[in-house]
Amino acid sequence: MHILITGGNRGIGLGLAEQYRAAGHTVTATSRDGSTGVALDVTDAESVRALAGAVSEPVDLLVCNAGVYLDKCEDLEGGYAPELWAKTFAANVTGVFLTVQVMLPHLRAAEGAKIAIISSQMGSSTKAPGNSLIYRTSKAAALNLGINLSNALKPEGIAVGIYHPGWVQTDMGGAEAGITVDESVAGLSARFAALGLENTGCFENWDGRPHAI
Repeated sequence: MHILITGGNRGIGLGLAEQYRAAGHTVTATSRDGSTGVALDVTDAESVRALAGAVSEPVDLLVCNAGVYLDKCEDLEGGYAPELWAKTFAANVTGVFLTVQVMLPHLRAAEGAKIAIISSQMGSSTKAPGNSLIYRTSKAAALNLGINLSNALKPEGIAVGIYHPGWVQTDMGGAEAGITVDESVAGLSARFAALGLENTGCFENWDGRPHAI
C-alpha cells in the first residue's frame, strides 16, 4: 500500500509514517522544508501543484494531516487579527482541498483509495466554549469539506473519513495532553483501515467512537 501523509515530519504525521513503514508499506511523507524527502507547503498553490510531479505511483491512502493552531492565546476584544484567519484557513482548509484536488489522479489510479482528514473535536458544534475561535472555525470547515468530498467521491469508489486524533502530547497539544503519539497513531491507523464506502463521510474519534458534528 502507498500512503501519502502531509505534515509527516513530526507529531502524529511522523508517528503514522513510522508505523506504516514498519509494517512494510510505502510511505511518502511531506514537510515544508523537505526534510522528509518531499517538500510541500500546503498554503502555497505552486508547491501543492509540484506534489503531483513528485509522486509517480498510485496513492492508496492520503492522510491530510498538515495544519496550524495560531490563536491559542488570543482575546476576543483585541485579538484574532485578520492575518491569523488567513494563515489558519490557508493551512487547515484550503490546503486540504488543494492537496486532495492535485492527488485525485493518483487516488483514482488505486483500487479502493481512501482519504483521511485530520480535523478535531474542536470543530464540532458540541465543543464551543468561546475560545480559539479561528482554529475551531477552521476545523469545522475541514469537517464540512470532508463530508462534502465524501459525497462527491463516493461514486468513484473513493472513501473519505474525518477524524479527531485525540488530545495528543505533541508540540501543538502540549505535554499535559491526555494521550501519547503512539496511542493516537494506533487508533487512527485502525480507523483508516476500517474506512470504506459503507462509512464514508464518518466523523470519528481516534478510538473509534463516533463524534457529533
